[in-house]
Amino acid sequence: MPKKVDPALKDRALRMVAEHRSDYPSVTAVSKVVAEQLGIGKETVRRWVVQADIDAGDRPGVTSEESAEIKRLRAENRRLREDNEILRKASNFLRRGARPPQPLIMAFIEDMRSEGHAVESTCRVLTEHGCSVAARTYRSWRQTNLPVADRIVSDAVVIDALLATRGTPEGLYGRRKMTAHLRRQGLHVAHCTVDRLMRDLGMNGVRRGKRLRTTIPSREGDRAGDLLDRDFTASAPNTRWVADFTYVRTWTGFVYVAFVVDCFAQRIVGWHAATSKVTDLVLTPLRIAMWDRDRHGHPVEPGTLVCHSDAGSQYTSLRYTEHRALEGIAPSIGTVGDAYDNVLMESIIGLYKTEAIATDVFHGGPLKTLVDVEYTTAGWVDWWNHRRLHSTIGQIPPAEHEQAYYAALNREPHPV
Repeated sequence: MPKKVDPALKDRALRMVAEHRSDYPSVTAVSKVVAEQLGIGKETVRRWVVQADIDAGDRPGVTSEESAEIKRLRAENRRLREDNEILRKASNFLRRGARPPQPLIMAFIEDMRSEGHAVESTCRVLTEHGCSVAARTYRSWRQTNLPVADRIVSDAVVIDALLATRGTPEGLYGRRKMTAHLRRQGLHVAHCTVDRLMRDLGMNGVRRGKRLRTTIPSREGDRAGDLLDRDFTASAPNTRWVADFTYVRTWTGFVYVAFVVDCFAQRIVGWHAATSKVTDLVLTPLRIAMWDRDRHGHPVEPGTLVCHSDAGSQYTSLRYTEHRALEGIAPSIGTVGDAYDNVLMESIIGLYKTEAIATDVFHGGPLKTLVDVEYTTAGWVDWWNHRRLHSTIGQIPPAEHEQAYYAALNREPHPV
């Protein structure tokens, strides 16, 4: 039933008042008579007559046109204030550039609705700023009997898996390694899905910084040649090792960390930390690597291993050279000042500085002493060897790659 009076009835009432206005002593009296004849309220008719006199210029006051303009401006001002309030609260997910997931948009509309904002107003503001959504989409989402889209369910599973990596070493992964990690967890997920969800969650892999120069070449002219020639691949474990060291800044001064890496699976077979750059810094991880290989039942056979390093004075020292010769390890040294001649070790050290030192995943606070560096390095090396995924060996950890190699060697022959 219409709530407003029909304009024709209003015009009829004004004509009847104008026709018989002179017959009555006041506007109120004539309005009462006309109202009784038309079946409407006398105050309604009286207001119509007063407003008609104002519009005709016979009485001071605000005309109908001015009143309509004031009403329009007030409504526009109220709408703009509402739009600004909605836009202010929506800026958290609109500023990311990409379209937010539908559950996030629907939840935002629901929050705005609970605060008294109309659904149509919220949808209009979002649409004007590049996030198109219709009011009927929200109302369909509120219906509990509708099935949930498969993409929403799958996204929720992947989001839970991504959030579970926060605060863990796997949280350092970028898009490609994170995809491989989720697939190893049993999730069938595409690279584009991981990229989209990580971007929505604000997750990014760590980026490497610049590495300062720590190699001081020996002044002696005689040293071993480069047997690898920038080929850092190996057909089997214990055939090609690379070695280098770096520095870590602590509260008590610099701590130097040396590594020995097997090129076959890029497994760190030995490492050592010290506060000085003496020969023991690089000799100790070599001894540890030989002992560790023998402890696990895969000793290094004399004459089968090449150990490559840069031209630092520690690697060309007499003690290091003699120990290497006693173990039957062939020396290999790159040219002076050329990082590409030991690029594999340079890359691993860069990852060590980025993943272990520059983040707080492996240490809960600042690195104060040598012990803090050793604790951090031990945790990172364990993760590197047994859980970190490496793209060069098929997105699996180095320990798993070596186990597969030895399992293939020891495979029992099938009966004929």
